Amino acid sequence: MNIKVVQKRIIDNKISKGFGITEVNKEFLLLYGEVAEAYGAYLKGDMVELGSELADVAIYLLGLAKILDIDIEDEIERKLDINEKRVYVKLPNGEFVKKTC
Repeated sequence: MNIKVVQKRIIDNKISKGFGITEVNKEFLLLYGEVAEAYGAYLKGDMVELGSELADVAIYLLGLAKILDIDIEDEIERKLDINEKRVYVKLPNGEFVKKTC
């Protein structure tokens, strides 16, 4: 799967269905709604619905990145590099936190 191709399909589909792509605040709210729906499916133990809702989350996220002209593929790779270099420590309560220098 090529992320840029998928992003184009997402935007083309939105436009062809008559949905706008200029209301960034609304797009963030729709993304939030999809995350909430995914969490609801998780709480119900509905793994089929969860998979579908997680796909919706990805679709809204990739669409939003395209609308904002963010190269999400580069950003994901950059962030993965950062995360792989991070060091975490385990607190006495069992929680993991980033180690600060």
